[in-house]
Amino acid sequence: MTSEIEINSYLKNNRLARIMVVDDEKDILRIIKRDLEITNEFQVETFSTGNEALTSFKSHEPGYYDIIITDIRMPRMNGFELYRNIKETSPNTKIAFITAFEINKDEFTKVLPSIDVKDFIIKPIDMNDLIFKIKSMLSM
Repeated sequence: MTSEIEINSYLKNNRLARIMVVDDEKDILRIIKRDLEITNEFQVETFSTGNEALTSFKSHEPGYYDIIITDIRMPRMNGFELYRNIKETSPNTKIAFITAFEINKDEFTKVLPSIDVKDFIIKPIDMNDLIFKIKSMLSM
């Protein structure tokens, strides 16, 4: 379990954690951005397509985004394709998936072993759970 001291130390010694959130549902993006930024612990950038997110990701130095949270089901470039593109250039980037379906992490890994899933965030999103998962990922 992540301690508040570890997270606060991380934030104080460096900067606000930069979180990229990708989802084709703009209302979800707006709510996540608002609820994360109100904590004053996260800087959130949102994108409604995988292509926009990938373009932004590639325009920055590796490590610019601390965590990427992406929906799985999106038109044109889905979350898995975005994952693969990001991992090609930045294998250490932490990525979590948003999904409307209950997914067992172990079963998922058996089916898609090339995807190292840090976490799944299930819709509808519980913001307290999301914040806890983000803080846990930051401490890894």
